[in-house]
Amino acid sequence: MIDAKPFNITQQEVLTAYNQVKANKGTGGIDGINLVQFEENLKGNLYKIWNRMASGSYFPKAVRGVEIPKKNGKKRLLGIPTIEDRVAQMVIRNRFEPKVESIFMVDSYGYRPNKSALDAIKATRERCWQFEWVLELDIVGLFDNIDHELLLKAIKAHTADKMEILYITRFLKADIVMPDGNIRERISGTPQGGVISPVLANLFMHYAFDKWMEINFPQIKWARYADDAVIHCTSEKQALYIKQRLERQLCLCKLQLHPDKTRIVHCTCDKFPQKSNYNDFTFLGYTFRTRWVKSKQGNLFRSFTPAVSKEASKAFRLKIKEYRLRKGIGSLAELAENINPIIRGWMNYFMKFGKGEAIKSLDYINLSLLNFIKRFYGKRGKTKQRAWRFLSIICKREPKLFYHWTYGITVKG
Repeated sequence: MIDAKPFNITQQEVLTAYNQVKANKGTGGIDGINLVQFEENLKGNLYKIWNRMASGSYFPKAVRGVEIPKKNGKKRLLGIPTIEDRVAQMVIRNRFEPKVESIFMVDSYGYRPNKSALDAIKATRERCWQFEWVLELDIVGLFDNIDHELLLKAIKAHTADKMEILYITRFLKADIVMPDGNIRERISGTPQGGVISPVLANLFMHYAFDKWMEINFPQIKWARYADDAVIHCTSEKQALYIKQRLERQLCLCKLQLHPDKTRIVHCTCDKFPQKSNYNDFTFLGYTFRTRWVKSKQGNLFRSFTPAVSKEASKAFRLKIKEYRLRKGIGSLAELAENINPIIRGWMNYFMKFGKGEAIKSLDYINLSLLNFIKRFYGKRGKTKQRAWRFLSIICKREPKLFYHWTYGITVKG
């Protein structure tokens, strides 16, 4: 006879959660166990998770701290849970997320089902044509600074499930092992890298920002993706007023606006003549600024539109260069296999708006291939002219070898 468990959780829930974690891939946590190793005893590992969660005796391990570079040269700290902790978090997320997803607002785009960053870019582009001013804002270290007491208050307002509250609390309080090996107690924040963290961050920002905007400025349009947001205003005075009010509101929530990344920007174009020194902003990798665009009738006019940012283009080129110089890749076919997923993902995102700017970065790939041929193809790459001629022959013979070639960004012989 199986003993009754205090929490009602099925083994199928755990299996479903594992399949979701596996689909998301990712590395192991502090125990060093990756997905392949975890699957060596999959049935036993999943049973152990189920048994402990159902009995209330599941305690997550510390998360592994990993530093990744930011655009400004600084580093962002990610917290990587173990595979079993990711499965446990997914179980709770699958139960909790539907309870709060229904209350989230239309213009909250980050980490939500059936919403994307491109949706946020599209909405922002259209509103920049309607409203003359933008308050561009960024929150300092959102994932690191979320107040646990305030967050748990919000969680309890949307669930009375004791299991959900218990395990979310334990996930929040799990220590983090820093890259230098030191163990840091977590007294605030939710690890950026945790399975359940995006939902918790959205819930916190729903009350700290989204709901506050709805109550205090119901006519104002805005778009938010995690800790990045833009607010559309009718005047510079209005933008400044909202900024001052928002600073006080976030302070009450123990958050603060980033002093360097929060600006009031004028959407300068033919419709709105220049009125400010700040006439551009970057949101989700796209830079919004005045550009010459062509109407359907073929007429040129100035419009405030988005296109890939210089930072995003630079990061893309560096990524391509990194693979071109990587040891163990000695042929165009091998290089294509490695970089095509990167090119595909980048194009799917940055070719949506301002395609002309994105193509400039894609042209760089062909130049990078030229250097690759000069390095690995002997006489065929002896001179730039020979290498270019050889590459153009490959392009005609295998037009689908590189993903961007299939879109006409080819090598002309």
